[in-house]
Amino acid sequence: MRRFSRAFTFGIALLLGAATAQAEGTPIPHGTLELIADKQWLPRGGAIDVGLHFQLETGWHIYWVNPGDSGEPPRVEWQLPAGVAAGAVEWPTPRRFETSSSIVDYGYVDAVLLIVPLHVDSNLAAQPAARIGADLRLLICSHEMCIPGKAQLSLTLAVKSQAPAADARNADLFSAARKSLPERAPANWKFSVADAKDSFVLSVDGARDPTAGREIAQAVFFPLAESQIENSAPQKLLPQAYGFTLTLRKSDQLLKRIERLRGVLVIFDDHAHDDHSHEGHTQENRGYLIDVSISERGTAQTGARKRSQTVQ
Repeated sequence: MRRFSRAFTFGIALLLGAATAQAEGTPIPHGTLELIADKQWLPRGGAIDVGLHFQLETGWHIYWVNPGDSGEPPRVEWQLPAGVAAGAVEWPTPRRFETSSSIVDYGYVDAVLLIVPLHVDSNLAAQPAARIGADLRLLICSHEMCIPGKAQLSLTLAVKSQAPAADARNADLFSAARKSLPERAPANWKFSVADAKDSFVLSVDGARDPTAGREIAQAVFFPLAESQIENSAPQKLLPQAYGFTLTLRKSDQLLKRIERLRGVLVIFDDHAHDDHSHEGHTQENRGYLIDVSISERGTAQTGARKRSQTVQ
């Protein structure tokens, strides 16, 4: 199968027992993983964020929710006390990996924090502390091979009725991770998508470089769903008087018409490389959530969601 066409080496199960609010990193293949929280305790009737913090060796990566042509995203099963519920993973803007001329993947290198909101019921049973557990399965890859792994993580937090205090030890990590999330596009940007037989044409009217007011010269679209566009095909950007169009070749695995195009549109600054590979990403690049209906005529509409409406 194409998804597992690269050399495959089996990983081992990695276990991490109960931890305190500041979890220690545990080894995973070619990296470490820890479960951390942005607050010091669980507030009854409130919410906190927890995060899966990956630190990877150079040359290795993990995957976005849509991994692209190969790979699998991290998958987590939560073990939570009654009265605590986990929301959807908030995925940072991904990067593009060109494994070969025909295989392009989407994911993360170096370090990444996947944020997950926890909602706490006001009727959470009175107890001094509660255990947050997570069973994680993941695939870590280089350009030559992939190694599957799994980890059992846990975090023990106090339970209180008052609003939670921030955990200063993790503040910088969560702040940087939230800045890396795709965001709402400027209000004056209008989106449309036209079905052009073998391609989708994404039009963005009113788009200018928000930092300098210049025309946008480089952009790349990351589809939320697999097998909608040909990931390895060039995405041709054509500047327009008041924006641009981006032509996305359809995947040969797309067998029926889709109603909407969802994903992340990344706008590159002048310092980004032309190939859109992970080496070309800088902090100035901006990702925007896109959710646009597809029509033959490409009727314009506002198509960006707020950041809190996480793609999944």
